[in-house]
Amino acid sequence: METQTTNTVSTQTPANPTAPQKSYGTKKVIFHAYQIIWYILGVVEVLLAARILLKLISANANSGFASFIYSLSAPFASPFKGVLGVTAAMGSVIEWTSIIAMAVYAVVAVGLVKLFLLIKPTTEQEVDKTLSQ
Repeated sequence: METQTTNTVSTQTPANPTAPQKSYGTKKVIFHAYQIIWYILGVVEVLLAARILLKLISANANSGFASFIYSLSAPFASPFKGVLGVTAAMGSVIEWTSIIAMAVYAVVAVGLVKLFLLIKPTTEQEVDKTLSQ
């Protein structure tokens, strides 16, 4: 008795062919949100660090650059004014307000990124893998 085998090719289509594209789009948006959060944090941290440095070296507040940095960083430092005092010695000032602001903004940025991770876990490698498929 001879047995005959036949090969069948499945012609089923995926239940939702746009699901990978939609998933990639969501991951890409979240990944860009991470990048934007880190970029904004970097700008704010640099401004506050420059403010701390200029106060530490007793920069003339009336000079153009120092005035520019102080005016740009003031909105980020002002919510923390009065939390701690200012330490001054021989003209140098350690502005604890700006140091606390830097720490708080870093914690907020990490918290936002972690919140996005709870919504939809995404890594750079995952986005690249999805893109290559």
